[in-house]
Amino acid sequence: MKDASIQTFIEGLPKTELHLHIEGTFEPELMFKIAKRNHLKIDYADVEALKRAYSFNNLQEFLDIYYAGASVLIKEVDFYDITWAYLTKVSGQNVTHVEIFFDPQTHTDRGVPFETVLNGIYKALKDGQEQLGISFKLIMSFLRHLDEASAFKTLEQALPHKDKIFAVGLDSSEVGNPPSKFKNVFKKALEEGFLTVAHAGEEGPSEYIWEALDLLMVTRIDHGNRCLDDPKLVKRLAEQQIPLTLCPLSNLELKVVRDLKEHPLPTMMAHDLLVTINSDDPAYFGGYMNENYWGVAQALNLSKPQIATLAKNGFKASWLKNDEKQKYIDEIEDYLQRH
Repeated sequence: MKDASIQTFIEGLPKTELHLHIEGTFEPELMFKIAKRNHLKIDYADVEALKRAYSFNNLQEFLDIYYAGASVLIKEVDFYDITWAYLTKVSGQNVTHVEIFFDPQTHTDRGVPFETVLNGIYKALKDGQEQLGISFKLIMSFLRHLDEASAFKTLEQALPHKDKIFAVGLDSSEVGNPPSKFKNVFKKALEEGFLTVAHAGEEGPSEYIWEALDLLMVTRIDHGNRCLDDPKLVKRLAEQQIPLTLCPLSNLELKVVRDLKEHPLPTMMAHDLLVTINSDDPAYFGGYMNENYWGVAQALNLSKPQIATLAKNGFKASWLKNDEKQKYIDEIEDYLQRH
């Protein structure tokens, strides 16, 4: 009964998502539909064959299929549809605020105009705000396996759209592509008024987290699992309450952890780190927000107060205004008291 009651508790809990790649929400059924609409062929016989390919040994194996899937996105309506599908899904999971990544270089390098990508995603987010009550911020990520010159070009394309893009991030293949590689473009982004975040310490070392903090001036770290390798870094993250956007099912699927029972989440909480739960690329990793909460709750035997703390952390770590954050935190506390 305890399991059932925890699962029900998670389902009703107000949540925010801060680490979500919109291209990573591309469910196989929608991928085939859009491919057909654009007269493109996918290298898999059917939806089931594609789903069977979603078994990865590391980050790079996932990225290979992720970029292959994204290649069928060509028109504005394609980007609208993938974003709307995500929003309707998480609306049913009581997600009320999202801060999501998009990867323009994945598309502009294929000849898809920057505005096509941005406008499709943004229109869906606006519709989601009006029709589903999900507020949002949009983060433009640079692909770290490409060079800084390419990132600068992408930043230039983003400058006329500051009203739509709130922050810049850094994602893709981490090992061998340290944050320091992008310090100049992040400096320019900060000067232009964008906030900054970066993936660091997922597969890369704790040094990458230091670089993200000190060179890229990030307001939060995406993933950050490897921070526990460095006690001095843990102390800094705790003292400054720099958020970490953890993605448990992603960590499991990409072999960052061998078993969710080994996930560093409880250790991080014990060190007073501001940790949050997110889904990363849910279509590929077996679950959206509720599934990620449920996965760690089950594996790590989390209590309702611990689960509520994680949900509160999500809002604390968000870029909502302080009064909006407090409204949701109060809602969670009230929900906890009632359950």
